[in-house]
Amino acid sequence: MGDVNRGAHSARKQAIRRKAQRRHSHFYDSRAHWSFSRNASAEPLSWSRERWILAGTAFFLVILSALVIPAWAGAMRKETVATALPRVNTDIPRPDVQSNVALAVVPLAVPRLDPASVKPLPPVETWNTVQVQPGQTLADIFVAQGLSMTDLQRVIDAAGGTKVFHQIKPGQEFQFLVNADHTLEGVRFDQDETSVATLRFTSGKAELTTQKRDVQRREHIAHGLIDSSLFGAASKAGMSNAMVLKLAEVFKFDIDFVQDLRVGDNFTVVYDDVYSDGAFMREGDIVAAEFINQGKRYTAYRYKNGDKVGYYSEEGRPLQGSFLRIPVDFTRISSQFSAGRMHPILGKMRAHKGVDYAAPSGTPIHAAGDGVVKFRGWMNGYGNFVVIQHNASISTAYGHMSRFANLRVGQRVSQGSTIGYVGMTGLATGPHLHYEFRVNNAQRDPQTVTLPKPEPLPAAQLAKFKKEIVGPQLARLNQVDNNTKLARNETAKNDGG
Repeated sequence: MGDVNRGAHSARKQAIRRKAQRRHSHFYDSRAHWSFSRNASAEPLSWSRERWILAGTAFFLVILSALVIPAWAGAMRKETVATALPRVNTDIPRPDVQSNVALAVVPLAVPRLDPASVKPLPPVETWNTVQVQPGQTLADIFVAQGLSMTDLQRVIDAAGGTKVFHQIKPGQEFQFLVNADHTLEGVRFDQDETSVATLRFTSGKAELTTQKRDVQRREHIAHGLIDSSLFGAASKAGMSNAMVLKLAEVFKFDIDFVQDLRVGDNFTVVYDDVYSDGAFMREGDIVAAEFINQGKRYTAYRYKNGDKVGYYSEEGRPLQGSFLRIPVDFTRISSQFSAGRMHPILGKMRAHKGVDYAAPSGTPIHAAGDGVVKFRGWMNGYGNFVVIQHNASISTAYGHMSRFANLRVGQRVSQGSTIGYVGMTGLATGPHLHYEFRVNNAQRDPQTVTLPKPEPLPAAQLAKFKKEIVGPQLARLNQVDNNTKLARNETAKNDGG
């Protein structure tokens, strides 16, 4: 079958060829003597008219190429050079340019600078950073820098009312700029958490500038289960000892952390850290907390009521005693409350309607509760004496002060604020605080009197407190608690399996 197809195809080709020869017979007859066949018979070379024409045409094309191509190459070379003049980099070859063509390099024009117009760079300043050590005074720091007490006084005067130089604390930092001859040129310090101050001395004049700092509070959530101690559980939860003490301070009126803790008690805390310009500055505050002690649940939420910040339970009850049982850090009780005792100076029996707390002179005395200063002055027998009215029926009294704090009659004070300092004015044989707790102007024993509970937030404040504080924070505490329960159940299943 294949041979038949090939035969038919060959016959068709031969028929097409014969038809073409018949149609163009004149052309083939005139050129029958042209042959490139190797079998053609050898005969003497004879040039016909057609061959002369072909040879002449070929020669003409050769001459034309010799004349035109060099001229075209020259024109292209000029154009390439003109195009390349602005270019500086000659390392990259162009494919359309001959290799013997050199590119012109034009240097960039650099403007000349007038030396008088060039301002010199300011000299690099070297500030020496000093961190306050425990027990170190500001005078010690200045002396260590080779400075005098005159320099210290100049800084304090120039800083104005800044409290930084009056109450320095360990860890606090100061920076000093001192020249080669120990002349003070500048002091840099944290004016407060949100700003850093720079004090410069130029030509005998002081200039104080401040710069704001980027202060951030970063919140953390911790959950702990007590299996041995509160500190151990808190450490496992990632809390620092300082934050544990703050947790104990928040719940100190509800939980006795020495005697009441049990294995199995647990807590959840939302707290924050303070960062300044991205660097850790200090421990922050507890924002919200839940403590389960012996099966009983206690809660605490940080809330600003007016200008006062405190902690409240979910019901809006302040987490503090309405009164401090003892308003001074004392060394011993030198005299108890008594209906009759021998007076150490008068030498006769006399009622002692208060408690005497012996303490070094100058020890701060604190207001036992919120109230208004009713009396401030000298009282026979009591010496320097202060009376604070807390409500319609309760007042407290403080005697034998060495001096008063900055307060006046009619001034409102907060619980814990300093109202004076321990002394021995009036009838006293040694430095101590005479403290009285009065109900309807009758003295009661401060150590045994039933202290009233603090008043909860008013209705309007309570609604705001529950909406803005309790709602969001309680959801966070419950989420941690639920996740913890799920984890414990999963652990129990794995242990059981």
